[in-house]
Amino acid sequence: MAAIDDLVAPDHPVRAIWAFVSGLDLHELHEGVKAREGVPGQAPPAPALMMALWLWATVENVGSARRLAKLCEEHLAYRWLCGGVSMNYHTLSDFRVAHGAVLERLLADGVASMVGQGLVALDVLAQDGLRVRAAAGAGSFRRRKRLEALHAAATSRIERLRGELDSDPGVSRRRRQAAQERAARERAARVKAALDRMSELEAERERRKKTNKAAVGKQKEPRASTTDPQARAMKMADGGYRPAYNLQIISAPASQVIVALDLDTTGSDRGLARHGLETLATQGIKPSDYLVDGGFAKNEDIEWAHAGEIKLWIPAVNNKHGTDPYAPRDDDGPGMKDWRKRMPSERGKTMYKKRCKVERSNAWARRMGLNRLLRRGKAKARIALLWFALAHNMLREFALRRAAARATA
Repeated sequence: MAAIDDLVAPDHPVRAIWAFVSGLDLHELHEGVKAREGVPGQAPPAPALMMALWLWATVENVGSARRLAKLCEEHLAYRWLCGGVSMNYHTLSDFRVAHGAVLERLLADGVASMVGQGLVALDVLAQDGLRVRAAAGAGSFRRRKRLEALHAAATSRIERLRGELDSDPGVSRRRRQAAQERAARERAARVKAALDRMSELEAERERRKKTNKAAVGKQKEPRASTTDPQARAMKMADGGYRPAYNLQIISAPASQVIVALDLDTTGSDRGLARHGLETLATQGIKPSDYLVDGGFAKNEDIEWAHAGEIKLWIPAVNNKHGTDPYAPRDDDGPGMKDWRKRMPSERGKTMYKKRCKVERSNAWARRMGLNRLLRRGKAKARIALLWFALAHNMLREFALRRAAARATA
């Protein structure tokens, strides 16, 4: 016989995670609990326990609620967190996707806390894109004509099932037909969402046609997925095209702490640097230097950042004319003149080398399971990114504290 606490080593990482969660402000989660003392209803698991379980699961690349529930019965570290009590996978799954606003606040509060302790500096920030496979099959993408036919068929099926349900007196048959009608309604809703997404894609194509008519004319008719309408077929790192989301991670290169994040459904990073800076501005963060790779290059963004006293460090993309991209041009504004002058300089080369450190965050994202999303929709994809950012920043805070303690010693 042995107590569960004796089976987990005193220096086991799970103890540090529990101590970290115990210091978080989870008042919104506590306020949402309806089962109170003296009121009917079963007491739910403590919000701190659910938070600790999913943070530890994220660190160990456990993305399935069923697998996590099984680990709570079999794995000593998870059993230590639960105190030996089993967990319901439905409860775990619902908790993971139900509190996006709380996760956003915890991420911002964590960064502010580390800045206040002198562990993180926000004067130099970097942004990088990470394309993650969506939970949609490549065969689920349809063009408008096919989507309209599917929607008409689904609507007709719903009307037929409703008529049969009203006329049939059999209870068991009515139950089966009600289930069929519900499935038909869900199918119709997915197809309708795909049609709405198709309208967005067509409007986007019309906007691009104004500036690049030749390239747009060579493209095929846009398609939308009937399983995850918000996903988009993108070119992945291996050169293939698959349904994916473009996750944007903004971090501090020196400390490798994730400061903010965003999610985009376009297949290109071009023009997203300004959106990232605007996201930071809503949090009261204004870096002096902002590092991005060449895929973000856009002259208008460089001028806009320069007007806001932010230096955008972007390498020039290779042009087909073979000319020097840093040579001055007559139509350059003050921002472009400054960019062409500082990027090829020694200071520019030294500054841009700092951007390579943010690739470590991408590597940790892959290690923690951001290879393929298990849930559909942009909102749930963002929540998956938030869980990763919280777990990553937690590990970085542990490492930065250890480094600070060694420096003090």
